[in-house]
Amino acid sequence: MSEPSEKPAFSTGGWSSIGAMERDLEMTNADFTRIRELIYRRAGIVLAEHKREMVYSRLAKRMRHHGMTRFSDYLARLERQPDAKEWEAFTNALTTNLTAFFREAHHFPMLSEHVRRRAGPIRIWSAAASTGEEPYSIAMTLAETLGSSGADARVVGTDIDTEALERARAGIYPLEQVRKLEEARTRRFFQRGTGSQAGLARVRTELRSMVEFQPLNLLAPHWSLKGPFDAIFCRNVMIYFDKETQARILERFAPLLKPDGLLFAGHSENFTYITNSFRLRGQTVYTLA
Repeated sequence: MSEPSEKPAFSTGGWSSIGAMERDLEMTNADFTRIRELIYRRAGIVLAEHKREMVYSRLAKRMRHHGMTRFSDYLARLERQPDAKEWEAFTNALTTNLTAFFREAHHFPMLSEHVRRRAGPIRIWSAAASTGEEPYSIAMTLAETLGSSGADARVVGTDIDTEALERARAGIYPLEQVRKLEEARTRRFFQRGTGSQAGLARVRTELRSMVEFQPLNLLAPHWSLKGPFDAIFCRNVMIYFDKETQARILERFAPLLKPDGLLFAGHSENFTYITNSFRLRGQTVYTLA
């Protein structure tokens, strides 16, 4: 899923006066508090106090789009229209797609070993798919490990950020990003752009056909996808939720995972003391208790 971006902290002292002097849009302390409450209720994201600058710059684009000058007016519009399309834009604006191919690389040999000895079609869920690098990395691992039988394997990539998912479905990335992969993978799984697409690379059709993308809010009362999965990747997302929200999501993961399935977490996430449903199996990898 998307993560709030790490940018230099903006001074929390005297915000109103600084905003009035240097900003063309009016955001008060009360507005920032409302934004934090709304994104928490909508997406479970806990925005830290030092995220003021990021919040201002992201939402300012939406306000200018609507010709508004006060954050209070924009927030009032959202709250008056709980089902409005603008909620999607609001949520997209406050999430960032910090990801890369084969990020936290130690997970993928573990995934390869896990699926190598399994029978039947493999299904993997990437619960924070962002712009697609993680689910495509999973699909590459499955294709390399399973050979011809990998054609039946499927990866489901979900995220709350609908704009990120559109980029994921397209499967087009800067060539410099793709070149960081081993040459054999680059040649096997990507097409190099030419002409107007020079400087870009596209995931080959065969790999894209293994991955299905769909929007999903981990806080939604009902999830559209069905298990069971051989593995679930939910990495570097839980750190933006409070402990209570983390526990609820983990409890919902449990019945969607096969009895001997694996849950992959991020490098700074520790679920050991949050839930009794999972136990640590390896470095940031869990299995059902």
